[in-house]
Amino acid sequence: MILPPLSLYLHLPWCVRKCPYCDFNSHTAGDKPPKARYLDALLVDLDGEAQRANGRQLESVFLGGGTPSLFSPEEIGRLLDGVRARFQLRDELEVTMEANPGTVEFGSPRAYRDAGVNRLSIGAQSFDDELLRVLGRIHSSADIRRAVDEAHDGGFDNINIDVMHGLPGQNIDRAMADLTAAAELQPAHISWYQLTLEPNTVFYARPPANLPDDELAWGIQESGQSLLENRGYEQYEVSAYARDGHKCAHNLNYWLFGDYLAAGAGAHGKISDAEGIYRYQKPANPLQYMNKVAESADPTRLRKQDIVFEFMLNALRLPQGFAELDFASRTGLSPAELASAAAAALSRGLIERDDDGIWCPTSLGRRFLNDLQTEFLLDS
Repeated sequence: MILPPLSLYLHLPWCVRKCPYCDFNSHTAGDKPPKARYLDALLVDLDGEAQRANGRQLESVFLGGGTPSLFSPEEIGRLLDGVRARFQLRDELEVTMEANPGTVEFGSPRAYRDAGVNRLSIGAQSFDDELLRVLGRIHSSADIRRAVDEAHDGGFDNINIDVMHGLPGQNIDRAMADLTAAAELQPAHISWYQLTLEPNTVFYARPPANLPDDELAWGIQESGQSLLENRGYEQYEVSAYARDGHKCAHNLNYWLFGDYLAAGAGAHGKISDAEGIYRYQKPANPLQYMNKVAESADPTRLRKQDIVFEFMLNALRLPQGFAELDFASRTGLSPAELASAAAAALSRGLIERDDDGIWCPTSLGRRFLNDLQTEFLLDS
């Protein structure tokens, strides 16, 4: 097996307030979250992750959360200095930081740019102030526009805006108004994804009223895909749309079954070597993480059936599909094993293979993606 590209994910776990739809490992910050102590722990964690890297070059770095922009530019700079001191880095390394419009006062975009961040992902979610209140967001539509303008002024030419659809009471016109507002801000990338009611969230326990039904949700999705295409955004993943040259390298590495190191509370990692493919996770609670960061949990080796499912779970999100040679090189399995695993999906018309060995979901498979992915849950 050829070792795949390697990325690094850094988790910063605090938010001003927990959103009712969010199932990420995020925690309310309170008045004084122990940021300095947490950064100390992250740097210790990075020592261990550098050993896992074993000299391999990092292709991208992603600071997620939580709300990383609750940390000041100086704190982010300290963390990224720690990364630069410990790892081999590719030229023109993509360094993404998530930011919420309601937290821009914690630091100027230009200062984050100077600290080493070169891609900013702004969690807008909606430009409809009524829907922002329903979603529990702490910002307004005006805050979004100001944050994006300040990011442009601060030297960022690689900006993503997150927008949700399938929101309570939303119809096609209302959803398209959100997308139009996002596109008019000229970001290089738009992440447009459907609200899902995830377990262990407030919305799962108490679903909001007037959610779009399946037919309306599909109509919203088709209309949005057309709108974004007409605005110059290429769909390269189920929920990702980019202008030329601005696909997210970090997320593409996830979707094509690359390796990624993980540091921070609850962070998940995946690493390959000549013996197999392994997954590992850090303690989820920030206090437990800080207390036990020097203790390394043993990675779990993936079974063959797990490898097939995890590869397909991610790669099938790419409308243009994937090469079976990439499947072979990233998994260590043969194209024949892929063909065997895909037989049922092929017979149902959910997936297809061309003469060049490119596999991709059909239009039916894209509409019923969960059903397609489930076809690869192989028996143990």
